[in-house]
Amino acid sequence: MKLEKIPVEKISTPTPTATTTTTAEDTHLDDIIIRIGQFGRYQICLYILLCLPIVCNAFYSISYIFTASSVDHRCNISQCDNLESTYYTSASFLNFTIPQEKGMGTASAWDQCSHFAFAKTIISLQNESECLAQNFNRRHRVPCEEGYQVSQDERTIASEFGIFCSDRWQLSMVGTVNNIGQFVGIPLGGYLADRYGRKTILVVAGVLSAFAGLARSHAPNYYSFLCLEFLDMAVGSTLFPTAFLMAIELVGPKHRVVAATVISLTYGLAEAGLGYLASYIRDWRILLRVLYTPALLHLLFICLLPESVRWLLSQSQETDAKNTLRKAARVNRKSLPEQHLSELMRSNRQLVAQSAASGGHYTVQQIFHALGWRIAQCCFVWFIHTLLALGLSLNSNSLSGGNKFENFSITGFMQIPGIIFGTILMHRLGRRWALTSLMSSCGIFLLMVMAFEEDYPLIASCLYFLAKMNSTGSFMVLYFFTSEIFPTNCRNSLLSFCSMVGRFGSMLAPQTPLLPLPPFTL
Repeated sequence: MKLEKIPVEKISTPTPTATTTTTAEDTHLDDIIIRIGQFGRYQICLYILLCLPIVCNAFYSISYIFTASSVDHRCNISQCDNLESTYYTSASFLNFTIPQEKGMGTASAWDQCSHFAFAKTIISLQNESECLAQNFNRRHRVPCEEGYQVSQDERTIASEFGIFCSDRWQLSMVGTVNNIGQFVGIPLGGYLADRYGRKTILVVAGVLSAFAGLARSHAPNYYSFLCLEFLDMAVGSTLFPTAFLMAIELVGPKHRVVAATVISLTYGLAEAGLGYLASYIRDWRILLRVLYTPALLHLLFICLLPESVRWLLSQSQETDAKNTLRKAARVNRKSLPEQHLSELMRSNRQLVAQSAASGGHYTVQQIFHALGWRIAQCCFVWFIHTLLALGLSLNSNSLSGGNKFENFSITGFMQIPGIIFGTILMHRLGRRWALTSLMSSCGIFLLMVMAFEEDYPLIASCLYFLAKMNSTGSFMVLYFFTSEIFPTNCRNSLLSFCSMVGRFGSMLAPQTPLLPLPPFTL
């Protein structure tokens, strides 16, 4: 597609199947980066700092799977339970008062939302207890009418706010509201990052997200929790896309794929760590405080984190850009002749002067006129990826073997080989074919899961994790692909826009556990 007014810049090494047009600015800047070190000490320090927003975003975007998860519960049987009864009370009367449901494989559990109807048929002259098998009709089930006995192993908003059975949709709604917040926050954060700088947005978003999360840990009821969940994502969801772009914008062409891979690996490890952390901290209020307090460290970015050189150049802030490049050269122990900086500034001024948009910013009409079809394709692919990737994580608690914490952590760890595999395919096949092959194989694995889940639950679980692995690899390719095909001045905005449209898929994903389908079916 021919771009008449907006130059499509290169932000990665081209593959055999992908061609990219470069601008004079990128050419000169890449030459300077190669001279001062493509991935030296300066870039490593930058990556260590950017781990904070990446890990925080990994935690915050899916922490609701533990804070708003259902807990084990059963009906309170008033004829048998007493004040000392617990969820794990003796099973002697549970065998004839509460039906059992068959789980995956051979496992079974007490029905959580119904019990056998009480129908007293024996009247003892000695006023015998009503808790007798003969007094319960096994052919007739009734919903819980006398409250619930709840497992004390875990404390979530379900147990604290009394959200069970017919109200379970309220738990799924937390995930949907979380993604609605991302739908609002990601494009807004992307626009503000392009307008006011990557560094500024990382600091503001990180601190505001910390305040929102800590406030949510004190929520007195369900609806205040829901509002703060939305607010948290509305202000903090831009952390990952902004940090991702900032991380790869000062890395040399030779190392940009590796750099993107490191970022994605950090995200996967953070998700896996969240599962283990939640398994030890099973009180949702304490868990939120542990997760959100470190986000206040974003304040240190004011002094420690440099602004993106590419953004500084797009804003004609040449002095700051030159100072950042000089510092990078000094830290990497490389020489940087002033002549090279002068040539970069001269080419940047020509690029800014030629820009059709005043102030260095393109109008929405210009962007969609030049890039409309490309944006539409990206949006569709993002929708599919977010629905599938999040759906696989959320439904992992239905897997046989292990508990929901272990299963969730495994899905996080499976992202690591998925990212590496995706990177290899991206080098071997190019972006397009890597994306296609990974998503196709993911779909095949899920169809095989449906075929094996009844008779071979262990094989089904392995196939499920393989599907998650390929889904993650495909997502990594997509993120990198999207970030390299848009111009600098609107790159963050368009990446955020595609991600925003993809949030429609992630809004639907939290509702999938409610579908009247087999546990693995998405």
